[in-house]
Amino acid sequence: MSPRKQGLIRLAVQIFSAALCNGYAAGYGSGRIFTGRSKLLCVPVLNCYSCPGALGACPIGAMQAVAGGRHKFSFYVLGLLALFGTVLGRLICGFLCPFGLVQDLLYRIPLPKLKVPEKPDKALRYVKYGILVLFVLLLPAVLTRSGTGDPWFCKYICPAGTLGGGIPHMLLNEQLRPLAGGLFWWKIGVMAVILIGSVFISRIFCRYLCPLGAFYALFNRFALYQMDVDKHKCIGCGKCEAVCPMAVKVTEQINCGECIRCGKCKAICPVEAIGSGFGRKTTSTDGDTG
Repeated sequence: MSPRKQGLIRLAVQIFSAALCNGYAAGYGSGRIFTGRSKLLCVPVLNCYSCPGALGACPIGAMQAVAGGRHKFSFYVLGLLALFGTVLGRLICGFLCPFGLVQDLLYRIPLPKLKVPEKPDKALRYVKYGILVLFVLLLPAVLTRSGTGDPWFCKYICPAGTLGGGIPHMLLNEQLRPLAGGLFWWKIGVMAVILIGSVFISRIFCRYLCPLGAFYALFNRFALYQMDVDKHKCIGCGKCEAVCPMAVKVTEQINCGECIRCGKCKAICPVEAIGSGFGRKTTSTDGDTG
C-alpha cells in the first residue's frame, strides 16, 4: 500500500472515531452535555465528558473521579483500559484518539519543524508517566471530596477537555462567560502552548504529557497487535525512522512503548520489511522508550 493511500485510510478512521465519540449533534446547538446511558461507558481515548457532543465518558476523568477507592467503578475503568491495552496497545493513540487527530492536522501546517535532541527527548518522555501517577492516581486518591477524587489532570492540564468542553461551553452558554476566572485562562494557556507546539513537534502531547498514552505504553511490548522488522529484508535506508511521528528507532525498538502503530513506517518501507498484525513475533530488539 502506498504511503498516500495508507495515510488517507488512517485519516478516515481517525475522523470516524472522533465523530463516533462526539456524535451528539444536538449538544452543539443547545450547549448541554449528553446524559444518556452511554455516558456510563468509557471510550478508550482521551475525550472530555463535558464536550457537548460526547456520547461516552473519558477514562482518565473516570479514574480520577473514583480514585478515592470507595467505588467499584474504578475496577471497571482499569479493567477496560487494560483490555484495550492488551489487545491493541498504543494503536488506539495512532488511529482512534480525537486529540491525536488534532495534533496530526496541526503538524501538517507547512512551517519549519523542530527535532528535539535525543537526551532531553528521552528524559521528557517520562513526564507522562509522572502525570499518570501523580495527577491521575495519587492526588485524586489522597485529596478527595465527599468520597470523590478531585480531577487534577482534567482541571489543570488536559488540553482535550479545554478544546472539546471548555471553549464550546463558553461559546454556547453566554451565562457562563462572566464566570471564567483564572483557572479557565490557565487551561487556555496550557492548551495554546500544546497546540502551537504540535505545529512544530509531531505529537508533542502524546510524546511527553498524555497519561492515557503512558498507560497504554505499558502494554505495547506484549499487546496482541504487534509490529515487526524483518532484518533479513531491511536495507537500513532509514526512511521508516524519518517518517515516524513519535521519533521511534524503528529498526531497533519498533514495539517500544512510544510506537503508536500509525503504520507510516510500514507504508514507506521500500522492501516491505515491516509487518503488523495480531500474534506476530518481532525480530527486532525492543527497548522501553523511543
